[in-house]
Amino acid sequence: MSEINNRKVAVIGCGYVGASSAFAIMQSGLFSEMVLIDSNEDKAEGEALDISHGLPFAKPMQIYAGTYDDISDASLIILAAGANQKPGETRLELVNKNVGIFKSIIPQITSRNKDAILLVVANPVDILTYTAARLSGYPENRVFGSGTVLDSARLKYLLGEHLDVDSRSVHAFIIGEHGDSEIAAWSSANVSGIQINQFCEMRGFFKHKESMKNIVEDVKNSAYEIINKKQATYYGIAMSVKRICEAIVRDEKSILPVSSIQHGNFGIYNVALSMPVIIGKDGVESDVPIKLNENEQTALRRSADTLKDVIETSVRL
Repeated sequence: MSEINNRKVAVIGCGYVGASSAFAIMQSGLFSEMVLIDSNEDKAEGEALDISHGLPFAKPMQIYAGTYDDISDASLIILAAGANQKPGETRLELVNKNVGIFKSIIPQITSRNKDAILLVVANPVDILTYTAARLSGYPENRVFGSGTVLDSARLKYLLGEHLDVDSRSVHAFIIGEHGDSEIAAWSSANVSGIQINQFCEMRGFFKHKESMKNIVEDVKNSAYEIINKKQATYYGIAMSVKRICEAIVRDEKSILPVSSIQHGNFGIYNVALSMPVIIGKDGVESDVPIKLNENEQTALRRSADTLKDVIETSVRL
């Protein structure tokens, strides 16, 4: 095992999501070295070359295609490998194909590196985060998924558009599954500390339930709409990956709704799903208490049960 290089990242899987994430990471200037790995070596080499040609406009960095032997000193390993979600296919329907891929990838990682953080980006992200945690044997704080970071960004964006306010001033989380059973945590949503319904009324909106329902449906359907129109979503998730990397590399103690294995939040155990946590240099540092009403708690437990059913029927580790 090599000594860990805190400025080195590995991206495994150079499809739309992996390549876009690598591009966003290059622009961030967070790392000095990035290795791209893909079962199609030519694809990895092509992406490394293409992204490298932007370096004169960014920060110095070594970007190259490599093999699993090149990850031994990486501090962060991004798992973007897997089959793409097809039009009309749910994230959960991807389970069998992508769990199989992870069963071949994770042993390659653990035989070379025991100290990295594993960031799961491939879908279904919650199932694959659970799979990666169990297969790797890594401490659970160092195995987590991008979860609902993107969904929460979509919620903030849509609320910003609805209220005609900077989306960065909107504080709201999507929690639970990154998928059809996800929940908007309206009870804790606010705009710069002002409760969301109160802020809506300040802006002339009074049909709260109708607006909330429409916005949540738009968030849930965003990926399907994009996939139907352009076959894949990748820019939004690439920015989400960059944001998570920032929190880790800079030890920001940022609060992000990543997917991690639960140990009692609202009575939920032994399943990976998204809840707000503090993210720093060691990965998931601690849970963040979040206020949920009874309906939201019930929906969250239902979301957890949906994921548990998939684990019990489809994930054999």
